[in-house]
Amino acid sequence: MTSKHIDHTVPLIRAVVIHPDRRSDSPRLASERLEEAAGLARALDLDVRAEEIVRLRSTTPATLFGSGKVEELAALVRAADAEAVVIDDDLSPVQQRNLEKAWEVKVIDRTGLILEIFGRRARTKEGRLQVELARLDYERSRLVRTWTHLERQRGGTGSTGGPGETQIELDRRLIADRIVRLKAELEEVRRTRGLHRKARKKVPFPSVALVGYTNAGKSTLFNRLTGSEVFAKDLLFATLDTTQRTIRLPQGRPAIIADTVGFISDLPHELVESFRATLEEVGEADLILHVRDIASPDSDAQAKDVEAVLEQIPTPEGPNGEKKPRRILEVWNKIDLLDPDVREAVTGQAERLAREGKAVAVSAWTGEGIEALREAIAGLIDDDPETRLTLQPDQGEALAWLYENGRVTFRDTDADGRTHMVVRLHPSALGRLERLYPDIIN
Repeated sequence: MTSKHIDHTVPLIRAVVIHPDRRSDSPRLASERLEEAAGLARALDLDVRAEEIVRLRSTTPATLFGSGKVEELAALVRAADAEAVVIDDDLSPVQQRNLEKAWEVKVIDRTGLILEIFGRRARTKEGRLQVELARLDYERSRLVRTWTHLERQRGGTGSTGGPGETQIELDRRLIADRIVRLKAELEEVRRTRGLHRKARKKVPFPSVALVGYTNAGKSTLFNRLTGSEVFAKDLLFATLDTTQRTIRLPQGRPAIIADTVGFISDLPHELVESFRATLEEVGEADLILHVRDIASPDSDAQAKDVEAVLEQIPTPEGPNGEKKPRRILEVWNKIDLLDPDVREAVTGQAERLAREGKAVAVSAWTGEGIEALREAIAGLIDDDPETRLTLQPDQGEALAWLYENGRVTFRDTDADGRTHMVVRLHPSALGRLERLYPDIIN
């Protein structure tokens, strides 16, 4: 799919954003949720004309809101001259259809909005397959809305369905067939990823996965650590397609790092399931970097949302069937945006947690704290045994191999030009070393 040039002379669709506040036990404030929903709408190039929080003591099956509130919101929609309404909640097909009739505008619920954004942002074949699968799963229950014009023209009599019913059944079968094909294609993607992971384990470089709430700064951090130029912008869901690069850690040891799709509160289950192949990269990683926008007032609630998604991602089993322990390091990003007093408190807390391998405070934008993060990553993934080695002056090739495949923790050269080293090597790398250079192991 080629990217299209955006003609900014075309007027944006005017929209109203409504957040139904259920007053649940969620720690997130309604105002923060409304702001996030408006951000999602703008990410879809909607012109947000009005934003509203609606308190919900109870829900109405037909329209979500009570009849009086539906009429009140209709006045808001008319006053804003809106062409669309975004509801920051999941709507049933019946609720969506009834609200569209009442307000005479297009109504988009939270899941539909996120799916639409994902559909625009996916660039790779895998990303597009995953988004299409999620969209079809979502639309399958909403087909009745598409064909109401046929039902109005002529209904069915007796056991024979009208043309509307026939078309709905046909579309459902076509969608079901398409879903089967997409799942088969994604299963092939998953199998290919598994083969790639097996190939990487033979190298073997440790793997690091970046996760975090959307717009936490993962791609900016990824670029800072790798020197790449992955698309990074102050935009919700700027990254959908997983990107992998090799980075160098202190003492030269390489690692593979992956930038992944951003998480969000109430991430549609269709997307969690569809992005399973991508999220497996997270489950298989030796270390997960949980990137947090520490400058956001909603940071704690966002962290809980990310943790909830991580719980849905399976971890691989060990040789005896035991679960692989999951290592997570929190990266408190955007400290450059904090007020001086708050920043001092945050960095102080991070320094205390860093000693336990739990958190590091950084600014991916300015580069502050990045070297400390590299050290922390190396310390957490570097649990391979140490091997003592002695290289002769003419064994430069072996020296280069050690830096390429291990982590050098000590190096000294004596008066005779011999190099004495202590190197951490993965057992499979140590086996190759013994075959290639058996005379250098002490």
